[in-house]
Amino acid sequence: RENNFTIKSDKEISAIKIANIIGQDIFRVKYNTPQLFSKIVLDNPSRGMYLVIILFSDDTRVVKKVMIEGLN
Repeated sequence: RENNFTIKSDKEISAIKIANIIGQDIFRVKYNTPQLFSKIVLDNPSRGMYLVIILFSDDTRVVKKVMIEGLN
């Protein structure tokens, strides 16, 4: 319900991408130094389903769905 969330991992995160359900990127970050923790803040996100793609330093990736509800 908020415009932010955190991602924690045991593996080093090298990049995070968030895309809407039709594939348009709404957020993208690439880390020069891999992270185990990341706070994502979205500017005025629209309600709906999004895909969170997490790329790890070992070139593996995880894709998770997240539902953004209205902020009111």
